[in-house]
Amino acid sequence: MPRLLLLGLAVLLLAVRPVEAQPESDWPEADPADVESIEAIIAAIYDVISGPATEDRDWDRFRSLMHQDGRLMPLAVQGEQARPIVWSVEDYVELASNQFRNAPIFQGKGFYEVESSSVVERYDRMAHVWSTYESRLDPAEDPFARGINSFQLYHDGERWWVLNIFWEQESEAAPIPAEYLPSDD
Repeated sequence: MPRLLLLGLAVLLLAVRPVEAQPESDWPEADPADVESIEAIIAAIYDVISGPATEDRDWDRFRSLMHQDGRLMPLAVQGEQARPIVWSVEDYVELASNQFRNAPIFQGKGFYEVESSSVVERYDRMAHVWSTYESRLDPAEDPFARGINSFQLYHDGERWWVLNIFWEQESEAAPIPAEYLPSDD
């Protein structure tokens, strides 16, 4: 009986073993400086998606920050209805590349997203970041939009990975709460 119990436990442990933490070997390797801290990886995400309209984004750098099974999810709000749109990393790269090149709002301009405030919560290898952002067409202009990015991060013992980015743009019906705005120091 004890042997049967041990065999059963071994089978159970093999069946529920953790999913591989590391992406496949063909996934781009990150610059260690980009993934050494929570602050560094968040700054790298904002840096890689921002730039002038004439400049292609470094999508391999973006991929290197994201876990290969990561998700990017804007919240689509129409009136009283809201639903998340779920994209894979590759879906986002394709859609964003097209938007930055072809959307009328970006023609002759760029897209710059900067963090104005953040709240970081961490437990061991997991972290959550509420990151308030401002979006601009030119770094010197006032923002045309702002909102909150919700980042879920994972540390694999060597580096940080972005697992998910879920975001909602601020609206009249849903202003950003004071605790997520920059303090007046």
